Amino acid sequence: MRQRVSAKRWTAAHLPNLSGQTVVVTGASNGLGVVDARELARVGARVILAVRDVSKGMAVADSIDGNTEVRELNLADLESVRAFAASWRGDLDILINNAGIMLAPAFRTPDDFELHIGTNHFGPFALTNLLLPHITKRVVTVSSILHRQGRIRFDDINFDHRPYVAMQAYRDSKLANLLFTFELQRRLTAVGSGVRAVAAHPGVARTNLVAHARGGLAVLSRLSQYLLNDDVRGALPTLYASTYDLPGGSYVGPDGLGHLRGYPQIQGTSSRAHDVATARELWELSASVTNADFFREETHRND
Repeated sequence: MRQRVSAKRWTAAHLPNLSGQTVVVTGASNGLGVVDARELARVGARVILAVRDVSKGMAVADSIDGNTEVRELNLADLESVRAFAASWRGDLDILINNAGIMLAPAFRTPDDFELHIGTNHFGPFALTNLLLPHITKRVVTVSSILHRQGRIRFDDINFDHRPYVAMQAYRDSKLANLLFTFELQRRLTAVGSGVRAVAAHPGVARTNLVAHARGGLAVLSRLSQYLLNDDVRGALPTLYASTYDLPGGSYVGPDGLGHLRGYPQIQGTSSRAHDVATARELWELSASVTNADFFREETHRND
């Protein structure tokens, strides 16, 4: 996956040939995931569209030229996550944790998690850990610029006691994505793995992720028709993070207009995203509630 193309104004035209490689894209039935799947298949990858709605995923796959396959995956349900991982055979070169929700009403997952933290963090955490024995190259997790306003409240991570605020729930889950990515990279490095954990954010792209937006956010969504990335441009940071020769622990986003739009570049994060103590505590909590921890299992196998 090593490239010599300058990152300046990097586009999908710069994607390397991925023939012989397998990529899983979660949430590939709409939005940025469709673009990710289409572009990666275009350059030769075998792309698994991991989706909640298989019929919708099949319709997307039928529109893509290349080697695609559709498999059911509901990240809000750990039983679905475990079934997906248990069915996996062979190598998986790149896992793209793209699926997510934003501004959903108060709701609990089948595992009794608040919907944002359950879908955006606990599900991808479990999926990644369960698939790590197969992953050979990279784990890419999609976060958000809104992680900067996120807080990890270990005393109330599921909004059991504080008033439910959908935007805060989303922000918290996106901070969790980065804490997870950086802690995953530390753990991969510690065991001598060559797999890289990287994160990306699309800026603000014109997708249906803000379907629940009201008021000012709805106005922002309409303004985005003129000011912000379309889905093709919004997918570039994820495609770049998935294939460009980046150090593990990188965070990629758009380079223009306050990092809301533009071409992909490595960026900084909030200081909270690099809080090692918080990342370790979040990892241990996530491993406990999902019963998924590749590194714990690896240690037991080596004892």
